[in-house]
Amino acid sequence: MKSFLDYIWNTKWALTLTAGILLGLSYPPIPLPFLVFPAFFLIFRIIDLSSSAREAAYWTYPAFVIWNLIVTYWLMLATLAGGIAAIIANSAVMTVPVMLQYYFQEKKRLKPWIIALLQAGCWLSYEYLHHQWDLAWPWLTVGNAWANAPQLVQYISVTGYWGISFWVLFSCALAYQLFKKPQQAVKVALATVLLIFPLWSFAITLFSGSQKTAEKQEVVVVQPNFDSYKPNGGYENSRKATGHLLHLTDSVRTKNTKLVVWPENAIQTSMFNTITNNDVATDTKKMLLARADKWNATIIAGATYFQYFNNGKEPELPYPGRRWDYLPYNAALGFIPHKPMQVYRKHNLVPIVERVPFVRFLNDIDIFGWINWNTEQGYGRGEKTNQFSVGDTKTPALVCYDSVFPGWIRNFVQKGAGYLTIITNDGWWGDTSGHEQHFAYARLRAIEFDRWIVRSANNGISGIIAPNGSLKVKTDYWDTTAFRYDVPVIEYKTLYARFGDWLPIFLLIITLGSFGYLLISSKILQSRDYSSSIKERTPSSQN
Repeated sequence: MKSFLDYIWNTKWALTLTAGILLGLSYPPIPLPFLVFPAFFLIFRIIDLSSSAREAAYWTYPAFVIWNLIVTYWLMLATLAGGIAAIIANSAVMTVPVMLQYYFQEKKRLKPWIIALLQAGCWLSYEYLHHQWDLAWPWLTVGNAWANAPQLVQYISVTGYWGISFWVLFSCALAYQLFKKPQQAVKVALATVLLIFPLWSFAITLFSGSQKTAEKQEVVVVQPNFDSYKPNGGYENSRKATGHLLHLTDSVRTKNTKLVVWPENAIQTSMFNTITNNDVATDTKKMLLARADKWNATIIAGATYFQYFNNGKEPELPYPGRRWDYLPYNAALGFIPHKPMQVYRKHNLVPIVERVPFVRFLNDIDIFGWINWNTEQGYGRGEKTNQFSVGDTKTPALVCYDSVFPGWIRNFVQKGAGYLTIITNDGWWGDTSGHEQHFAYARLRAIEFDRWIVRSANNGISGIIAPNGSLKVKTDYWDTTAFRYDVPVIEYKTLYARFGDWLPIFLLIITLGSFGYLLISSKILQSRDYSSSIKERTPSSQN
């Protein structure tokens, strides 16, 4: 047995396979988040066994492929080629921080705890930057592994879920430094880091719960269970599909209902910002505005929204139209009593599936016009943080992928959102772990912002999540249902809501600054050594 473990410990291919499996099994719906600790400990072992940064990247890449494959295999159900490409590409990007971690590992003159801090900073910097570009994919952020253990991560109301990543990576890096060179200072640092975060969460849980709420609003959440792969959701036409939504709403709605939430893609006909020949769209818009007036309640519903630009203010790459240029958006529509229809355009679009990454850059370099990027780009990207009024408060309608970007959601909380609303259609992935992960990640948003979460999903999981991440309502997948709940409105802003992504930005500055300093100092030392060697080889002048 000992020889077998020794073999694994000293064999890079065995280490990478084991690390990849442990990482994959640490994410929802599997309740084993603690597996991320031994997984990253093994990653650091691979780095230590490697003779170059390139070799470290080479041997950790299989682990990252396995990790991506186990957690996000469901991507291939929506699009096989796109899913495979996403898994391969994301795994490759993950090797970049590993190469930097190798660089700091080799700096023997640094204290062990500083090496560990900088190695954690490498990974946090990667996670943060991976949220900021057109190929953003936050699904495998280390913090997400702990989504179903909210009682242990209450401190993310201060740090954002970046704090979980820091806790895991810094602990693992410290543990490996302690393994390499046992020192009392490293032991104390490791024990402090391992204990301080859970104790911090316990303290926050103990002393929280005293928040005063201005009011409670009765909210109706509808889960229509449309078939995403059939026209009109499986109904004869879009009018009957809308009738299904109205029937489910009326089955639970009361005169006190303030908000009705329908999921992403709920309205089965495209909507427009101008008068068109589409009678169905016009009738649907008029009917829902009338229902909002009659019910005295705001209706939020997802739809494809076409915006025509007839005032000369079209964006850089509009679709060409017969009369006016236009752009399609994945949008949330708000039908508010006695007001015109309002629109929120989805900002965070799934790369390739919803929008071609770097489309403006690709258009600029395509000097021969080989591809019409205007029509190949996919959805337009919304840039405005529009919210919908509900009584005396307001709420955003975060469309699907929006809900895994806390930096974007923070904008709404800063502008007075009393609770957060998520609309999504996870039916594209079937009954896989994808929809369970998506629902679980919303629990982290509740804790980060101390806000109730109202979630409407086409096929499920819909639900209500409390500010501490606990579940108050959770529907079954592939169930046609609706429910109502009195949702408290909260005005208090957490430290994370106030200061945002301070932790990863701080670590990014520290990591890049240290990398630059070490690189420059190394060049200076090399230059001095070279000058000294030249002097030693040059014979002294004879007088």
